[in-house]
Amino acid sequence: RHNNMAFLIAGRIFGLLCLLVIMASVAYYIKQAQGGKVPKVRRIPGIDAIDEALGRAVEMGRPVFCSHGIANLRAATSGPQTLAGLSVLSYVAKQSLAVGAELYVPVRQPEVWPVAADIVETEFKLAGRGDEYDPDKIPFLSNNQFGYSSNYIGMMMRERPGANIMIGAYWAESLQLAETGSRIGAMQITGTANSSQIPFFLVVSDYCLIGEEIYSAGAYLTNDAPLIASLAGQDVGRIIAVILGLLGALTVTFGSNILLDLFAM
Repeated sequence: RHNNMAFLIAGRIFGLLCLLVIMASVAYYIKQAQGGKVPKVRRIPGIDAIDEALGRAVEMGRPVFCSHGIANLRAATSGPQTLAGLSVLSYVAKQSLAVGAELYVPVRQPEVWPVAADIVETEFKLAGRGDEYDPDKIPFLSNNQFGYSSNYIGMMMRERPGANIMIGAYWAESLQLAETGSRIGAMQITGTANSSQIPFFLVVSDYCLIGEEIYSAGAYLTNDAPLIASLAGQDVGRIIAVILGLLGALTVTFGSNILLDLFAM
């Protein structure tokens, strides 16, 4: 006899149900946003400070550096961080043109370079200044981790940016870059979801986006209703995780394995 439940895998059914709840929540909030009921997003000082950093650089007569990290777009954990950095780059490029800041975008990954270059060029064209776009200011430095960082450091020492914005996936080079930016007096806004690097950014940056804050940056900066609504839907998943964690701790403390049995479904 044909089993209609054969496609379900034991131990993953409860997780599937949670995923369906989160997807339904995202769809609900997007529908609400389309009707004009856009969820509110808490203020994130680090993102609010981007405009201040750009203005400071212009006042000092110094350029702006904006890096989206050193990861490619394909990795499951670091790829989304690169996308988050690129969404910030789009805003930084637009605002740099608005205030007259000179923008440099150091790139490590060959596959990311055309994306970053297209983002900046598009903003120039939208501003009606396509002829002013200079691809030399979006340099591909090196696909070697420390070759990239040493070139980035050299660029900062030569150009002495007034603002250094680094949001994306970073590893051992994080402190090298941020420390150099601090030494030359740049206002620094950093952010990463790599927990091992967050402490380094915290001690040498003016503002630091921690973990998932970098993923909300694009929605926050563009004020795009569907993106903000999707954040609200994802928050439902976080609330579910917290509730399950608390209930699990309580039930196990009192000798019950009911939640463990649910996860084993």
